[in-house]
Amino acid sequence: MKKVLLLSFFSVTVLFCVVAQVKKPQPKVVVNNAATSIERGKVVYQKECLSCHQADGGGVPHLNPPLYESTDVVGDKKKIISIVLRGMTDRVPIDGEYYSNNMAPHQELSNLQIADVLTFIRASWGNKASAVTPAEVQAVRGVKKK
Repeated sequence: MKKVLLLSFFSVTVLFCVVAQVKKPQPKVVVNNAATSIERGKVVYQKECLSCHQADGGGVPHLNPPLYESTDVVGDKKKIISIVLRGMTDRVPIDGEYYSNNMAPHQELSNLQIADVLTFIRASWGNKASAVTPAEVQAVRGVKKK
């Protein structure tokens, strides 16, 4: 009788361990190729950027700069990452034109979201610039944020 009880207990324990392993949640895998980043970035753009920079990236004359044919967009990645993270309140010329609307900082966005939206912008509307990585955003941000 003891052997039957021990065998039953052992069987239930093994079954419980197997079920626990099967139901264990798998970590979320983030695919980070350029096409996937652009798709995710478009979603972020539509939510965070579209109202000021418009669907075609054309901006609003004298208020919000266009995102196409802009040296700030396709140039130094650190500069555009910094603008997204910290915003912009200075009235500075962008490609010879002045824009007076302030840009709010977007520090609430994750490194991945910023990398994705900037990759989308740098690859859209005729822009042909390299992708931005979460590591590059992290380097500009200076503090760890996932």
